[in-house]
Amino acid sequence: MPIIKPISDLRNKSNEISKLAHTSDEPIFITKNGEGDLVVMSMAHYSKMQLKIELLSKLSVAQNQRINGDKGRTLKQVMENIRKNINAER
Repeated sequence: MPIIKPISDLRNKSNEISKLAHTSDEPIFITKNGEGDLVVMSMAHYSKMQLKIELLSKLSVAQNQRINGDKGRTLKQVMENIRKNINAER
């Protein structure tokens, strides 16, 4: 269920809004004159969201490569590449 608060709560009860953002781990929708205006969330929730977006972006690229005929690499090829990189660092 979305958390919706008026903008006056953001001004008058900022500590309460902050605590709610951290305990609920959900975005809080702030309204102004009955209309949506802002979204407030904890930095931890924002970071998680950014990581999900990055992962979905990478998955989208991989899916497009697959659709365009890229067969990728076998596990054996990947492991050989990792071993080469490790040995090159020594």
